[in-house]
Amino acid sequence: MSNQELDQLRKQVDEMNLKLLDTINERAKLVQEIGRVKETQGVYRYDPVRERGMLNLIKENNNGPFEHSTVEHIFKEIFKAGLELQKDDHRKALLVSRKKKPDDTIVTINGDSIGDGKPHFIFGPCAVESYEQVAEVAKAVKAKGLKLLRGGAFKPRTSPYDFQGLGIEGLKILKKVADEYDLAVVSEIVNPADIEPALEYIDVIQIGARNMQNFELLKAAGAVKKPVLLKRGLAATIDEFINAAEYIISQGNGDIILCERGIRTYEKATRNTLDISAVPILKQETHLPVFVDVTHSTGRRDLLLPTAKAALAIGADGVMAEVHPDPAVALSDSAQQMDLDQFDHFYQELLKGRTIEV
Repeated sequence: MSNQELDQLRKQVDEMNLKLLDTINERAKLVQEIGRVKETQGVYRYDPVRERGMLNLIKENNNGPFEHSTVEHIFKEIFKAGLELQKDDHRKALLVSRKKKPDDTIVTINGDSIGDGKPHFIFGPCAVESYEQVAEVAKAVKAKGLKLLRGGAFKPRTSPYDFQGLGIEGLKILKKVADEYDLAVVSEIVNPADIEPALEYIDVIQIGARNMQNFELLKAAGAVKKPVLLKRGLAATIDEFINAAEYIISQGNGDIILCERGIRTYEKATRNTLDISAVPILKQETHLPVFVDVTHSTGRRDLLLPTAKAALAIGADGVMAEVHPDPAVALSDSAQQMDLDQFDHFYQELLKGRTIEV
């Protein structure tokens, strides 16, 4: 074969490559349109029956020289790429997506601009037990120049016989103490019906792990003008977590803080397994600030400081941890809460080598 013949054949291959490229891209546009239609219909993107039907049709019309297995492999890769394209379009469409809003969202609470690139902190008891208990913790929080106080008034517990919280009375205690120390209240709401009465007493609505996919609660929180701290579910994927936040923002409330609090795995050394990699992923995929709850992720007082350091080092916007004047007599989660001396040490260690404006 002469060089001229070889060049001619190569030219034909190049032309065929360009035709294939045009055909593949035209197909991709159709796949995107199918994805948009499925989105409006609420239909799942991947349809294995449809895929098998397409592959069978292709094999029936394959006249070689490629083997059926080779053709099937090539088209499966094309199908996979099309599905990824649909997923990418879905991510672009999400209001919480960084592709939708490249700039970081900053949530301002009591003068704290969460998401501004500086570390922020939320401390307080697991559960509100009394005015005196909350006031003692609030005094320690205020002494550090901090502005956010957490406390559980509604407590969703694994056992129905465990302490369930003081409810609205607990919120009243939080509000009274917070006003005395000029702090903002972060507290969990578990029932959509409790959001309206709670607004008088809280500054941030916390939605806990067990309620991450309580869609009516998410929509109710999205319908009011209060920041929302949304915790990741016990076994939720990052996509599920992001879509839970989308429920809130879709109702008009964009003041959302995501909180990684550990996920359930086979590991028993800690209460949950802290998915530290979730922090940069959430920062890349969304424009929302991200906190890490080191108390519930570890369930161990001795691991609070190293995990808090890790959270800030990997890019978290803040850390949440629990503090109690006397953890030994706490009505919930006594093993994982810091006492006031441990709290002082914890915070001082976090300050080392770090500029924190208070």
